[in-house]
Amino acid sequence: MSVITISRGSFSGGKMLAECLSKALGYRCVDREVIVERAAARGVSQEELRDALQKPPTFLERLRHKKYLYMVLIQAALAAEVRDGRAVYHGNAGHLLLKGGPHVLRVRIIAPIELRVTMARERLKFSRAEALDYIAKMDQDRRKWVHYLYGVDWGDPSNYDIVLNLESIQIKEACQTISTLARQRCFEFTPACRAAMDDLALAGRVRAELALTDATSHLEFEVLAKDGAVGIRGAVSHLSEVADVQRIAAGVPGVATLNLDELASPVRS
Repeated sequence: MSVITISRGSFSGGKMLAECLSKALGYRCVDREVIVERAAARGVSQEELRDALQKPPTFLERLRHKKYLYMVLIQAALAAEVRDGRAVYHGNAGHLLLKGGPHVLRVRIIAPIELRVTMARERLKFSRAEALDYIAKMDQDRRKWVHYLYGVDWGDPSNYDIVLNLESIQIKEACQTISTLARQRCFEFTPACRAAMDDLALAGRVRAELALTDATSHLEFEVLAKDGAVGIRGAVSHLSEVADVQRIAAGVPGVATLNLDELASPVRS
């Protein structure tokens, strides 16, 4: 069965929908905190990882290279967590973090502002004005975050397979609709899908290892994997770093062969 990602604004019912789908389909419900904990197991601050997942570009711009490190670790943790399918992820940009993975059912849920305000006031004990300000700020930050990292409009419906509006339907009805779609043949988690998710997870592990090892931690790479064959694209500062990349990547379990032809060497003056 497929992986479902749920994109939503603050207090739009995303968590309730994820929990309903988890129960209806027998899927695991995975949230941002699970992924942060998995990523932080590599020795990175959980607080900084949370900030990287929710604060606007100014925060990430200040951290510069750390932005790359955080996204590498988060993507690798999410790919590893859902590689077997049968999972619902409700968290920031799950459909973008898993881009390249097959049969990810990308859901966006929106809700009327008054419903969101009511939920925010109940949970955070805000006044109506405070709730409105909080929701507007969170939505703006999330929109900027997605555009800065991925260059896409967070609210663009073409980024999703289905968009549901809770203005005229209830969570249970939305849950039924998505459950029915998830059971369709086009979203079945076939052996080929599992292999592709394994490839995505392997690429994530290689990128994470390169990002965390001192010899290559200052560099940034794109990594693709297919049946154990791994290709790495990026730029190195010194020719000696090519050997470092080869040594580190070859040591990652699951890597059978390496293609470093697209590593750009420094130009000699």
